[in-house]
Amino acid sequence: MKRIVFLTCIGSLALALTALGAPRERQAARSGKAKPTAHAVSGTRSGKVAAPRVSRSTPRVSRSAPRVSRSAERQFRRQPASRASASRGNRIETARMRSAQTERAARTKTSFARGKTAPNRETAVARANASRSTRAEATRTRAELNRERTLARADTQRRIRAETAKARANQAVAARTRAAARTNLAVNRQRNLTFARNVVRNRDQNVRIVNNWRSDRFRGANYAAFYNYNRAWHDRWWWRNNHTNIVFVLNGWWYWNTGYWYPAWGYDPYAWYSYDGPIYTGYATVTPDQVIVNVQVALQQQGYYAGSIDGALGPQTRGALAAFQADNGLAVTSAVDQPTLQAMGLS
Repeated sequence: MKRIVFLTCIGSLALALTALGAPRERQAARSGKAKPTAHAVSGTRSGKVAAPRVSRSTPRVSRSAPRVSRSAERQFRRQPASRASASRGNRIETARMRSAQTERAARTKTSFARGKTAPNRETAVARANASRSTRAEATRTRAELNRERTLARADTQRRIRAETAKARANQAVAARTRAAARTNLAVNRQRNLTFARNVVRNRDQNVRIVNNWRSDRFRGANYAAFYNYNRAWHDRWWWRNNHTNIVFVLNGWWYWNTGYWYPAWGYDPYAWYSYDGPIYTGYATVTPDQVIVNVQVALQQQGYYAGSIDGALGPQTRGALAAFQADNGLAVTSAVDQPTLQAMGLS
């Protein structure tokens, strides 16, 4: 009985050693190197254990040891292969999982990069468009400002040139008038005899300065302004409400009506008039002092006036007018009337 138990133990040990040595033999077979493996498989009647023979393929079990079923042997033989295949499958699956993770990470990174790049690109395009529109608007604004400034400068320069030309024209007229006056004075000095002859001729008619125009010789239409003249006094507001053309010349205020300028009595209580009667100009654009200057120049040229060209209807100018009117068969008003201007060729 003891022998049987002992043999059974030895057989079990042999089988265990066989199962443990099988993977090493297979690895050696794969590498091309066969290593002998010792298994104690057999037993003798005397109880001595003999070393089993070594085989490259499968270890042999002694006949005296209890036989192991082929299914168990196959199971023991297939265990290392199943483990190797399992580890290989695990490695392959791990590699697949890693590659899948890497691919997903790459896709996620690419999609994120695309998603991030698209908004950035759209933002950059929007900013560029906004900057371009801002620059265009600023350019248009500067162009409009420059255009307005250019137009304003052009208008200012045009106005300055017009005022300068007008001032120069006035200066030229004044210079010509002064030159004509000087020339006329020189001519009048040489024509003293002619002027004396006119004075002698008018002396017989007793020509004097006339201040009253109520006589019958002023009843005609050409002298109605003098015949009907009345010194009516009104305040400033009355004159402005009844007459649109009012000017300040000859030390007083004058209003225009139907071709004549009249003194506006009462417009300024402190105004003073050296001559306070009608003055014919024909047009409201010609002021009384301007027409008197023209009359003085014409009288100088004809030898009736030797005074200064000052645009004032003083006693010397009125005396020259009276002499001219008497010599030309006109009613002596000693003033600037329509027939006198027509006779001088100034109307």
